[in-house]
Amino acid sequence: MRWLRVKGVPATITTPKVTGKLTLMSADAADALFRSPLHERHVALGAKLAAFGGWEMPLEYAGGGVLKEHAAVRGAAGVFDVSHLGKSRVRGAGAAAFVNSCLSNDLGRIQPGQAQYTLCCDETGGVVDDLIAYLFADDHVFLIPNAANTAEVVRRLTAAAPAGVTVTDEHRDYAVLAVQGPSSAEVLGKLGLPTGHDYMSFDLATLGTAELIVCRTGYTGEHGYELVVPWDDATAVWDAIVGAGVQPCGLGARDTLRTEMGYPLHGQDLSLDISPVQARSGWAVGWSKPEFWGREALLAEKTQGPRRLLRGLELTGRGIPRGHMRVYAGEQPIGETTSGTFSPTKKVGIALALIDTAAGIADGDLVQIDIRGRKIEAKVVKPPFVQPSVR
Repeated sequence: MRWLRVKGVPATITTPKVTGKLTLMSADAADALFRSPLHERHVALGAKLAAFGGWEMPLEYAGGGVLKEHAAVRGAAGVFDVSHLGKSRVRGAGAAAFVNSCLSNDLGRIQPGQAQYTLCCDETGGVVDDLIAYLFADDHVFLIPNAANTAEVVRRLTAAAPAGVTVTDEHRDYAVLAVQGPSSAEVLGKLGLPTGHDYMSFDLATLGTAELIVCRTGYTGEHGYELVVPWDDATAVWDAIVGAGVQPCGLGARDTLRTEMGYPLHGQDLSLDISPVQARSGWAVGWSKPEFWGREALLAEKTQGPRRLLRGLELTGRGIPRGHMRVYAGEQPIGETTSGTFSPTKKVGIALALIDTAAGIADGDLVQIDIRGRKIEAKVVKPPFVQPSVR
């Protein structure tokens, strides 16, 4: 049985471990997973593959590794295959109004040609998924949920859709390529793709025979773009980007980059048990909207105050925090980490943690994280851990 492992580096550095739903797997298990249309390209590049959200995806590439790929995005540009992300389309008279009555953020705040980060919550205020909504028109919204949650988001929307509104699952009709980094606009511009549009807006374009959606967004904190590409055209678009000198990057670097920004990962920092109020994602909630899933529960939690809040922790000593590690103030347990990694930029361990509000912890306070039986001191900070340049 062949096991796929994270490439090691000297113990003084330590390769950041990808957290969340990504798991190492046997070759037998890989046969049951979906594959990106770029799978053969990843294999040819010597990618180490892992299971993520039901898909076999690249963790890192031969000759690169998490640290090199992370540095490429912070210093130049990297390209990620994130085709495992879901795709769903809502169409019909009143489609945008319908989506707005279901998802948390207020689509009325944006115009056609813009995208919006939003949440799909249940009646208790728990987060079924976080996703991006692309507003094409009053009768047309395109959604990008997370891989493992796409079917559930589609199911909920389909069950609630009024007559005349259709919800389709297009998960494997499109690939998604994320080109991220300070040189991303220059690279895409040389390929003839649009780059001048505002953050969280999108444009339609062609590259060869491929028709693309080019959106100014990403999950790294850097200036970047996500390209929604028809499934059969993904290889040609990938080849053009890599051929322009862009570093292929895997999900390992994607995780370290997003953690440095304090961006939540569903299933860890947001979940059915972690509300947007607790996760400090209330900015993605249209509080004044008359209707959205989970509204009453979230309003009540906001009014009463959450019992715990997501905070950033930066180690003052040596150690690599991971998820589900106990956090202490002295001898008193006050919470648990949700995500943790080594920050390649700051060269320290960083974490996100849910901390009990009753503990009275404030930014700047010192706490301890139990890392494999040793309490390592950490400073409470407000993310991001690294200054973003996304705009």
